[in-house]
Amino acid sequence: MKMSEFVRTLPKLHKAMPILSFPSASLIGKSVYDLTHDAAVQAEGIVRVAQEVNSAAAVTVMDLSLEAEAFGATVVASEHEVPTVVGALLSAEEDGVEGADALAVPAVGAGRTGVFLDAAALAKKKIVEKPLFAGIIGPFSLAGRLMDVSEALVNCLCEEDFVHAVLKKTTAFLTSYAKAYKDAGLDGILLAEPLAGLLSPELEAEFSGQYVKEIVDAVQDDDFVVIYHNCGPNTPLMVDSLVENGAAVYHFGDAVDLVLLLEKMPRDIPVCGNISPSAEFLNGTPESIYAATRELVETCKGYENFVLSSGCDIPPAAPWENIRAFFKACEDVYRECEL
Repeated sequence: MKMSEFVRTLPKLHKAMPILSFPSASLIGKSVYDLTHDAAVQAEGIVRVAQEVNSAAAVTVMDLSLEAEAFGATVVASEHEVPTVVGALLSAEEDGVEGADALAVPAVGAGRTGVFLDAAALAKKKIVEKPLFAGIIGPFSLAGRLMDVSEALVNCLCEEDFVHAVLKKTTAFLTSYAKAYKDAGLDGILLAEPLAGLLSPELEAEFSGQYVKEIVDAVQDDDFVVIYHNCGPNTPLMVDSLVENGAAVYHFGDAVDLVLLLEKMPRDIPVCGNISPSAEFLNGTPESIYAATRELVETCKGYENFVLSSGCDIPPAAPWENIRAFFKACEDVYRECEL
């Protein structure tokens, strides 16, 4: 099936499509460190999750420190926690536009990006019954990790040229990185741009939207699609701008009312979300997440473009009992609708 056809029929599948990657570590008895540093381990986890749950698609591990590390940012990794970026690689005050212009765009494969590409290629060979999407960070969110998140938001107001100079570099790398996943045989990317959700609609269009669109235009076609993820609280205010980036599918976090977004989004574009990764998948119980999932599906099932998902990437320590309860609730509601 062409991916353009998959997108068209996705809501009609009545299957959940959560961002489910890090809990694969516990499923195969490996650490998060192993999952993010060993291609064979990561591929094993991706394949095992695809076999374990009745999801509409599979996703690779969503490590949002990966691309910043390739640029040279310092990353802290531990056995059981998701790797994180510490410090700043660039400063508007110290480096200025000249420093941003001098920033080298890393080659695809730099740092651990090669590990993730190898893992995706290995997993794709074994996952044939559903699409496989690669998780990558968005251009503004990557820029924020290079210059510090708080500084990035402030710089949009007072150091615009500096931010644009950094964004040119992050967009160039992410375009090449996305093309590498396409060449590896994957079916698309899940592009996470959460930092843009803290901007005003005008600033999002200027500092995120146009750069996301550049990536989408470079890689998306009938056989390879872009899923755009934003879990920021301002997303309902920027729907017009978000749609302009041209992604095939949109995925929203639990900080917003999904019904509000379904009302605002075009009805021919799938909208995914948004059971809380922390409140339900991680800290809930099988009973609570089952109830929350049923409630969301029953509320949103009347929207022909609704696709059940998690609000964001599910944490590594999320109990599998909760994950299975999430899928069961989805299956139960839709089966009852058919009776």
